[in-house]
Amino acid sequence: MRGVFAQTKVELLLTLRRGETLVVTMVLPAALLVFLTIVPLLRTDESEPVNAVLPAAITLAVIATSMVGLGIATGFERSYGVLKRLGGTPLSKGSLLGAKSLSVLAVEFIQVALLISIASMLGARGGIYIYPLLLGVLLGTAAFSGIGMLLAGSLRAEANLAVSNAAFLFLMLLGGILVPVDSLPSPLSAVSSVLPAAPLADLIRTAFDGIPTGQAPLIKMALWAIAAPVAAALTFSWDPN
Repeated sequence: MRGVFAQTKVELLLTLRRGETLVVTMVLPAALLVFLTIVPLLRTDESEPVNAVLPAAITLAVIATSMVGLGIATGFERSYGVLKRLGGTPLSKGSLLGAKSLSVLAVEFIQVALLISIASMLGARGGIYIYPLLLGVLLGTAAFSGIGMLLAGSLRAEANLAVSNAAFLFLMLLGGILVPVDSLPSPLSAVSSVLPAAPLADLIRTAFDGIPTGQAPLIKMALWAIAAPVAAALTFSWDPN
């Protein structure tokens, strides 16, 4: 475990030094929160638009950090031969995935605190239920970190860059985060309902409205949180593209 925690510290420092990564992970969700609060495009029953936008912004922050930021950075590390050098150390693929996921989780806690603070300044009202929030962030991080590492370990760096950004755009617009799944056309609704974005958004929404979502979102997220990291660990290649 000491090796995992040492690598986690390195990953966290590298993440905080990547300006382009911080734009995606920190600036984009915050900008979306402010914009959709000022320009209330989402249909909601909330008296304050920010109350409906905040869960969506946190969901997007988790996806942006764990899938896009982590996946793209790891893909280029693999392309540059950095990971091949790590492959010659006692650090296993599973340990590397764990270290990267822990560093992502640390960044996400900062993001969540920042987004909640901004939402409060924009007039958000109501309490926060910590348990579903932590559960959603933890399961979402595991699932989307696994997806990001799966793409990084199997695609060329340039292809991974394109696929990760395209996937993020699809999930943001049609993944059940900003637009409810049942409001989408039937084919898109069927696809979105099996992806991890919608159940993650449901779990995080519960943390702010206190309305239980049932067992289905939790079961879906748990399955994704197990399947994606396992698939990434089994298929990840240390060698450059």
